[in-house]
Amino acid sequence: MKTINDFNFENKRALIRVDFNVPMDENFNVTDTNRIEAAKPTIIKVLEDGGSVVLMSHLGRPNGQVVPELSLEHICSKVSEVLGVQVNFVASSVGEEAEKAASSLENGQVLLLENLRFNAEEEKGGEAFAEQLSKLGDVYINDAFGTAHRAHASTTVVAKFFPENKCFGALLAKEIIAIEKVMQTGEKPVTAILGGAKVSSKITIIENILDKVDHLIIGGGMTYTFVKAKGGQVGDSICEDDKMELALEILKQAKAKGVEVHIPVDVIAADDFSNTANTKIVDVDKIEAGWQGLDAGPKTLEIFKEVILKSKTILWNGPIGVFEMENFANGTISIGNNIAEATKNGAFSLVGGGDSVAAVKQFGFQDKVSYVSTGGGAMLESLEGKSLPGIAAIKA
Repeated sequence: MKTINDFNFENKRALIRVDFNVPMDENFNVTDTNRIEAAKPTIIKVLEDGGSVVLMSHLGRPNGQVVPELSLEHICSKVSEVLGVQVNFVASSVGEEAEKAASSLENGQVLLLENLRFNAEEEKGGEAFAEQLSKLGDVYINDAFGTAHRAHASTTVVAKFFPENKCFGALLAKEIIAIEKVMQTGEKPVTAILGGAKVSSKITIIENILDKVDHLIIGGGMTYTFVKAKGGQVGDSICEDDKMELALEILKQAKAKGVEVHIPVDVIAADDFSNTANTKIVDVDKIEAGWQGLDAGPKTLEIFKEVILKSKTILWNGPIGVFEMENFANGTISIGNNIAEATKNGAFSLVGGGDSVAAVKQFGFQDKVSYVSTGGGAMLESLEGKSLPGIAAIKA
């Protein structure tokens, strides 16, 4: 796996695909700089080697149209601030203007191209567009894990124009290694904690990881499909009736593979989907009509804690309860605390997937786990065992 550490960028112009798809307020102020900060080590490595940098990214979904509100010019000053280097902007991503701006860069300078998705060929994976992009650099670096599952011009196709001079950026390399630790090289016991609302959205992940894990903890809304499938009473809890057979099949497969599955035994039930609802602790399979399970109960959390603390490798994808409501956040916070403790004791922990990443940030766990994935959909596809085009293109 070639990374930026395999190259010296002295007198080289690096064309770097970053993920600067950052949130902005109505005055175009960047409200979360995490993605810019995540790309900083790669950019600084090139500059410190004595090279120059051309940055390319998308922002939002302009669908091949020029949408002024989605211009990357809005974030240029914030990128300069985060990097500590003046970043120049060019109002095009390919063509004469972009080529002139790139070729006039001196070592130590940074150029940010206009939003790639203003050109319809970006998302179509247009070869001619990718070839035009390739003229802007001597070396191609992909450091955008969040888009590595898309076969777009800037994430995949452009790599073919750099047969020898292409590599992974520091961020993307870390993501690949973190997922490999969980899926291939992790020390046993390996535990996967899967939460979230629906079994249907996690089927392929579950099926793919059953060969790799020793323990599977199931939480969140998925719980009730499994419980009802086993004959339990789940009241008004979220449940996918059409996935009950599948839930039983998953349990059967897990048993055959020697995987211990841990499903909540008690829950915090509420008489309304609201933070001010009446609540009570009930057995997970004895939830009355008019009540719904919104968080894991105390007995469940003790069982989960015991499993997590004896684990050496941990994957967490999806919250354990409706953590957005304070009265139903305890289960998710408890899981976070347990993973933090296991990590402190030497376990490797990977957190990924939108809601669990949001929870980790909300409750201050990001520095207490081994790695928080920035990938979203890309990470989920990796866990499903899919080959990501953006990664395959660098390895080719």
